[in-house]
Amino acid sequence: MKDAKGFLDFSYETRPTRVVFRPGAATSATAGEAERLGLRRLLVVCGSQGADIARAVADSLGPLCAGLHAGARAHVPVEAADRAVEVARAAGADGCVAVGGGSAIGLGKAIALRTGLPLIAVPTTYSGSEATSVWGLTEHGVKRTGRDPAVLPRSVVYDPELTLSLPVPLSVTSGVNAIAHAVEALYAPDTSPLIVLMAEEGVRAMARALPEVAADPESVQARGRALYGAWLCGSCLGATTMGLHHKLCHVLGGTFGLPHAETHTVVLPYVLAYNAPAVPDAAAAVARALDTEDAPRALWELAGRLGAPRSLVELGLTEPDLARAAARTAGEVYANPRSVTADGVLAVLRAAYEGGPPEPTEV
Repeated sequence: MKDAKGFLDFSYETRPTRVVFRPGAATSATAGEAERLGLRRLLVVCGSQGADIARAVADSLGPLCAGLHAGARAHVPVEAADRAVEVARAAGADGCVAVGGGSAIGLGKAIALRTGLPLIAVPTTYSGSEATSVWGLTEHGVKRTGRDPAVLPRSVVYDPELTLSLPVPLSVTSGVNAIAHAVEALYAPDTSPLIVLMAEEGVRAMARALPEVAADPESVQARGRALYGAWLCGSCLGATTMGLHHKLCHVLGGTFGLPHAETHTVVLPYVLAYNAPAVPDAAAAVARALDTEDAPRALWELAGRLGAPRSLVELGLTEPDLARAAARTAGEVYANPRSVTADGVLAVLRAAYEGGPPEPTEV
């Protein structure tokens, strides 16, 4: 963000997404957003677990709804994307409404990528996918990601009431997943002053909201504050290039089948401890947001205090998987503030596998 002489040096591109944020918006505003976009035949997509909420949204669309497809799956397998595109074409859809978490919105993005249909997102978790032009598809155990403006939702309808059905354990891991977006945006090569402000506020809002959600899961106010944090963190994800943390989690999810939000929750403190010596300003911003002097440990303690998993063992990874995951991650090319080597990634993975307090590492 600053050049060699300390002068500000950055670029920032605004994203053409309209946001509606209020309780009850899912069933009161989605049809209006479709009409504003000139859409008349909408396919609603979701996962099997979110079908009831998606049905309510579909019913609110009335004659604008061309069908409901509950085929979303974690990490968006190519075969699931192929089937959803077939359904959209058979329905004569001119747009898509994705209702759910990252898997459902990811499926909506796959449809948009393949067909060019405009996408409306109605998130029910804190994944942040709705705020980005990033798509992901998994084929033969490998998750591929890319960016395309065609997959960026044209409208996002945030309704805190929809997140009331999100169990506390998943609320916590989904929230820490959102925090990971903001953390990596702080040290991204394409960060900017605006992103720094959004990222720090996003971390602060989410870290304060999650204990409130855990203490009172029925509080719409607490859920709203968490969803606000998710919007900020997701916007950071959409505007910057992610580094080691996200690439490592994609490998662990796409190749080894680990659950998405839980994996982000376990890995984040250890990747931040690895990168922090190379980006002291970014680490300090996270520490300010968490009101601590040791951001990696504070993230680890937050997860533990709220009952989230803190080791890869808990998620089903085996020790022989560590070297394979490290080699695959180090073999990919991506931006990261600290050099990524197989040995370095293996050290991060081993620490996350064991689940102890994250320790500072030397550059």
